[in-house]
Amino acid sequence: MLMSGKEYVDSLKGRKIEVYAFGEKIEKPCEHPLLKPSLNSIAATYDIAFDPKYTQLATATSHLTGKKINRFTHIHRSVDDLVKKVKLLRVLGQKTGTCFQRCVGWDALNALSIVTYEIDQKHKTEYHKYFIEFLKHVQSKDLTCAGAMTDVKGDRSLRPSEQADPDLYVHVVEKRDDGIVVRGAKVHITGVVHSHEIIVMPTRALTEKDKDYAVSFAVPTDTEGITLIVGRQMGDLRKLRGEYFDLGNFKYGAAGHEALVIFDNVFVPWNRVFMCGEYEFAGQLVETFASYHRQSYGGCKVGLGDVLIGAAALAAKYNGVLKASHIRSKLVDMVYLNETLHACGLACSYEGFKTSSGTFRVDSMLANICKLNVTKFPYEIARLAHDIAGGLIATMPSEKDYKDPKLGKLIEKYLRGVSDVPTEHRMKIFRLIENMTMSTGYLVESMHGAGSPEAQRIMISRLANFEEKMKLAKNLTGIN
Repeated sequence: MLMSGKEYVDSLKGRKIEVYAFGEKIEKPCEHPLLKPSLNSIAATYDIAFDPKYTQLATATSHLTGKKINRFTHIHRSVDDLVKKVKLLRVLGQKTGTCFQRCVGWDALNALSIVTYEIDQKHKTEYHKYFIEFLKHVQSKDLTCAGAMTDVKGDRSLRPSEQADPDLYVHVVEKRDDGIVVRGAKVHITGVVHSHEIIVMPTRALTEKDKDYAVSFAVPTDTEGITLIVGRQMGDLRKLRGEYFDLGNFKYGAAGHEALVIFDNVFVPWNRVFMCGEYEFAGQLVETFASYHRQSYGGCKVGLGDVLIGAAALAAKYNGVLKASHIRSKLVDMVYLNETLHACGLACSYEGFKTSSGTFRVDSMLANICKLNVTKFPYEIARLAHDIAGGLIATMPSEKDYKDPKLGKLIEKYLRGVSDVPTEHRMKIFRLIENMTMSTGYLVESMHGAGSPEAQRIMISRLANFEEKMKLAKNLTGIN
């Protein structure tokens, strides 16, 4: 089944979901101005599947049913699948200019397709069977899944089982004949309000003492005991007040949404449990997921970079300086940084390989290189955009001032750049640059999404094989 964007939105209505923001319960999250832009960006992942220009990127054939499905529910079965993922994410980044929020759940599905299989091989469990049935459910209904990995963590110097409050990592508090009961919280969970399902995974490698925290499962977002508290972001009051001009990206917003997800004695039936106590596989699940998600950033953040480069070029044009050599040089620097990120995303995909489960996995070293670059290059791209556009991106009068009968005439006169470009066009581009470079969706997510820089450095250090590199040097110098 393939849903359109409208059908996706309709499928969310009627849920009894506990969502809060600014101290108030949100009764209709699909209609709330704070959350509507992020809903639109997810809907774009559905509509693109019907676009003849992109259908080869946006759809796939299920290896389970042989039916046509949205690629966001697909398990990678070839290198070509890995490459198409990156290219699709770039296109969606270009079309939305923001986070479209469906990648985390997709990466979780692929990671679990590998790790549940390997757990079963060692322990003779049935997690992979449960996962496959869940996957069929997701594919047949074209569901959006939120991936929930990051725990709130409490004291970072202590392991989960050592915390003063055991609920600072999601853990199993009861095992029953029909399922398990879990408690705890996950944070920074992207797109969760507009997701049908939440896929929970452990956030770190674990020891035997932490086995209660080695838990992975999937539950509907409106499951009893789940509370969602939406985090604040730059521009949220502009959304609430309907200041769409000042949002810059009025349809999709400057970012998706993130939420604190609280599990208060939530029951999970056994057929939706994918790990329960197999602590030795927790680190593997984290690393597998992280590799996929770090690959993702070579697509989505590049698409956003394309938009920002275009906005910077337009700002230069509207300022009358597009032909200046130093401006062209800065735009070229932005392009080279952006394309380097894309090259890394493609490289880790082309070097992908088949696992024992049949799922293709990306090259972990190159995926981590991709993400480490993403923690740096978008900041330089943003800096160059600020340099090119000028200070008005931070000091420009508001939309309300511009629409005022008296003040608007003055703003129209004094904020015009080149004479043949309307002042409103110039202001809109400045707002787009402001919102893209000062929001969660581009820069903060580039730094901390899929793990902050030290996480990538740790993985690169593990994978670098320094001993082999030292052998190469010894061989060339005759050292025995």
